[in-house]
Amino acid sequence: MSKKCELTGKIPLKGHKVSHANNKVKRRFLPNLKKVKFKSEILNKNLRLTVSNAGIRTVDKKGGFDQFIKSAKIRNLSLRLRKLKRSLITKSA
Repeated sequence: MSKKCELTGKIPLKGHKVSHANNKVKRRFLPNLKKVKFKSEILNKNLRLTVSNAGIRTVDKKGGFDQFIKSAKIRNLSLRLRKLKRSLITKSA
């Protein structure tokens, strides 16, 4: 499983762990990922996605999964969600 959010495209960041003596050691900052079920009202499908906590909050803010997918930029979405976005737009139009 890749450490990438399927909705927002968040990936691990690189940085240093800095000790009290100012020694720097490489480390990774992982996104806070969770497996969440979303329901698409338009397509009548349940989807299980690996999503960051920020992604879940964004979906709530936009007013639901379908509204978020319509307004999301294609480059941030996973391949599976890109196909879903195309079918969602054609079905709702």
